[in-house]
Amino acid sequence: MRKLTQPETGRPAVVLVVPIFPTAMDVLETEFTVHRLWEETDRDAALVRWADEAQALVTFANGPVDAALMAALPNVKIIATMTVGVDHIDLEAARKRGIQVTHTPDVLTEAVADLAMALVLSVARQIVVADRFVRTGEWSRRVLPPVRSVSGSHVGVVGLGRIGLAFARRAAAFDMRVSYYGPRRKPDVGYRYYDNLRALARDVDYLVITAPGGPQTDRMIDGAVLADLGPNGALINVGRGSIVDEPALVAALVNGTLGAAGLDVYANEPHIPEELCALENVVLLPHIASATLETRAAMGELVVNNLRAWFAGRPVLTPVI
Repeated sequence: MRKLTQPETGRPAVVLVVPIFPTAMDVLETEFTVHRLWEETDRDAALVRWADEAQALVTFANGPVDAALMAALPNVKIIATMTVGVDHIDLEAARKRGIQVTHTPDVLTEAVADLAMALVLSVARQIVVADRFVRTGEWSRRVLPPVRSVSGSHVGVVGLGRIGLAFARRAAAFDMRVSYYGPRRKPDVGYRYYDNLRALARDVDYLVITAPGGPQTDRMIDGAVLADLGPNGALINVGRGSIVDEPALVAALVNGTLGAAGLDVYANEPHIPEELCALENVVLLPHIASATLETRAAMGELVVNNLRAWFAGRPVLTPVI
């Protein structure tokens, strides 16, 4: 086994790929030797310097961890991400190297479900359009036409996991009829199950994506599904941008095949198609579904506690692999 070079502090060395929540970073700085990869002007040289001592990688959604990064830090044995989704991590490469991977489920469920409901309301009631209408003085010249009600409508949830269930509870509280699509029926759930995504899209007013990213869901919302959702339907995405065929989405919104969209995630964040920014039937958010102070603090604490457990020889709290 390769002998590790210990930092002068005597504390285990952790490489931060990108910044995480400040309070968690402060704790990491206290308990570990922390190297900040995003601050390095010569990334390759930094990885060479840290290769012997680095034992852990910590990252966030905007900090991919690929096979090359793992190979550059051969003594890393744990990757802790401050996300619930792990599509930014090469899990197969981690498995081959015997690297433990942890994430932060549960603690962000309620915040993401809140934002999904907020997007439904914003799209249906045209909150952003109405806000701009008042700010630009248009209200003194004309009135806005009526919009659609949320209560009494039919919503389809794509991916009825923790977040999907939390959103469904909120939708039901707004007197929305809830149905869902997923790889299998949930035995203890009373909502109507669809085993055909296009059939669900045809029947609902809102299609809400709370599914995880990855190969199994890649571009599952394609042009055909969007056409089935139709000119009176709306797509809401708080899952992953990779789940939607983004060019097809843009085309459907521009030509009226799809009525509206509320998006918190995109295929190539932070870059989004310029056409989306010009559309009034779209609400655009910068991937902030979990971005409440309370939620991000809890996510950061879980990252730290996973690292503490691993370095103490205990089972980690929330393993992926």
